[in-house]
Amino acid sequence: MPIFCRERSLALAQRWPKTSTFILSSFASIVAEISTFPLELTKTRLQMQGEAALNRNRFFKDSTPYRGMIKTTIGIIQEEGFLKLWQGGISAIYRQVVYSGFRMVIYEYLRDSVFGKSENNIFPLWQSVIGGTLSGALAQFFCTPADLVKVQMQMEGIRKLQGKPLRFHGVHQAFLKILKEGGMRGLWVGWVPNVQRAALVNMGDLVTYDSVKRLLLLNTSLEDNVMTHGLASISSGLVACVLGTPADVIKSRVMNQPTDEKGRGLLYRSSTDCLIQSVKGEGFLSLYKGFLPGWLRMIPWSMVFWLTYEKIRFLSGVDPF
Repeated sequence: MPIFCRERSLALAQRWPKTSTFILSSFASIVAEISTFPLELTKTRLQMQGEAALNRNRFFKDSTPYRGMIKTTIGIIQEEGFLKLWQGGISAIYRQVVYSGFRMVIYEYLRDSVFGKSENNIFPLWQSVIGGTLSGALAQFFCTPADLVKVQMQMEGIRKLQGKPLRFHGVHQAFLKILKEGGMRGLWVGWVPNVQRAALVNMGDLVTYDSVKRLLLLNTSLEDNVMTHGLASISSGLVACVLGTPADVIKSRVMNQPTDEKGRGLLYRSSTDCLIQSVKGEGFLSLYKGFLPGWLRMIPWSMVFWLTYEKIRFLSGVDPF
């Protein structure tokens, strides 16, 4: 980056630090989302297969063949086309701009201004847990409509294969249709498990990355560079996936369930009801359906996000995370 541009970016970052954090984190999340979205689609499809509540309802019988990660991915390409691996991607980008932008701004504000790091840059684990949980929950609440559209768009390919009419013909039409049929409340269907999942994932991601990075810098000879960022991001991706997958399964099922004319779910009364039905009908491991593609996605997503975020912070003259 030219010296003039770097100095100008530094001046902007110093003048509007929260705006800079929002923009930089949103950009990094878009790069990560586009790079790994096919795994997100595969994960969502797997989470829906074998849904006990759906199979018990004669009006919504699931005729989708049960397949693993690789067969599901190949099936999507063969039956729907290669580009369908990015179906729902536009809504996912909208979601990431809001989610990642807000979560990073809120977390860094809590870490640096509310709790305050010590002089040697140590941030106590309990404070990091609170910051990660709150920032993830608040950010996810704001972006729930985009997440709802993303999940429903991802399942359109299956509806087509089952001979059912498509619900939507595009992201914007999906937003408008959901709003028309369910009102503002309809755009926040499934927000409770969605927020729960985001709180857990964000806690695992931010807390692990922040903690591992600080531990490496304080206790090893590693410097604040790509190697440190890579090791910390791999750790954060694994922890985030382990903590967040059960809530992600519940969230996806609640969001994708058929609804009545008032926008109320026909399969589950609440996220707790979905949890109970899933475990009773399919066993505890049903909460980890889609874990493998989710994990395989989370690790590269986390790496791409953190490496991109740290690099553009440096190029923009902003202090490292």
